[in-house]
Amino acid sequence: MESDPKASAKSPLPERAPFLRRHDVDWLRTAAMGFLILFHILVTFQSWTDPTRYPRNEDLLEGLVPFISFLVVWRIPLLFMISGMGVRFAMERRDWKALMKDRTIRILMPYLFGMLILGPFLVAVLPLLGWDAPYVLDFGHLWFLLNIFLYVLWLIGFLFYLKDKPNNAFFRMLKAVIRRPFGILFLALPLMVEAWATSPEYFGVYIDNIHGWVMGLICFFIGFSVISVQEEFWPAVERGRWVTLIVAASLFAVRFYVFDLVNEVHWLAGLESMCWMLSVFGFGAVYLNRPSRALAYFSKAVYPVYIVHLPIQFTLCYFLLPLSLPAYGKLGVLLVGTYGLSLLLYEFFLRRLRWIRPLFGMKLADV
Repeated sequence: MESDPKASAKSPLPERAPFLRRHDVDWLRTAAMGFLILFHILVTFQSWTDPTRYPRNEDLLEGLVPFISFLVVWRIPLLFMISGMGVRFAMERRDWKALMKDRTIRILMPYLFGMLILGPFLVAVLPLLGWDAPYVLDFGHLWFLLNIFLYVLWLIGFLFYLKDKPNNAFFRMLKAVIRRPFGILFLALPLMVEAWATSPEYFGVYIDNIHGWVMGLICFFIGFSVISVQEEFWPAVERGRWVTLIVAASLFAVRFYVFDLVNEVHWLAGLESMCWMLSVFGFGAVYLNRPSRALAYFSKAVYPVYIVHLPIQFTLCYFLLPLSLPAYGKLGVLLVGTYGLSLLLYEFFLRRLRWIRPLFGMKLADV
């Protein structure tokens, strides 16, 4: 029987598959912010820490330097990339006005609260309680929130244009590149060019320099873009996860053994950074893309925990560092105390007071 051409003409176009948020992305966002807390704890035991701005233990743990150096080249870029992914997910259920309102409440409000109210209040009050350490509280740990908010503000029109025209030339080119064998590695090219062009003293230093601003913007846009073509991106990072891991580890070995982690080649550091991230996404896609009760809890907790961890860490340091304990013993106490007390503060105070939740990046009520 022949089909009716009129009926065919009236039949609806096939619907696009639902654009669902992925559990592995939420896990990686949680882990990325957890790594930031870990970094802040570890630098307490490093010689290059400025004691006028940050607590520093007398006995150092220089053996941690390779691990810290491994961490710094990708922990912040990963956070910016995941932020771009999150914006793309959010655009499925929000127009530009709703998106800007959401980002203002969830990002700009905690930044302003931390920088203008919480930080100065604690710096003023703690000396009255006996704080006489040679360092002051510094809420610079919230610096990247301003970057993310401004990236959204600067790019919002262009991002919605790309989202509303999914068959645009840029996305077609990106899909074609990702489909090719090892094509996923081309995502490192913008970071390599940026590192070469800005020539920072160290690739892993992102605060208050043009390198940090441009690198963050690039990673944010890459995150938005790969989620826009995620039907190609996720299979590609899964297939290439071992290759990107080997390339990243090899480049770190070169940085360690050849350049002594100091005289790095900037564009190679950009390639290493992206390879670590692609490997993380690849292994995350294989092992983490499933719901769990732990993810449901920690994905909501990690943002407010990150905001409050630094004053808790500094307070612990004030009492802990003068003690005659081995450095690794102090590190263990600081790790357990900072993570544990921050989680307790979240569980029994921050998440239970509705009016305070937006100040710490939380929605008014759990959904």
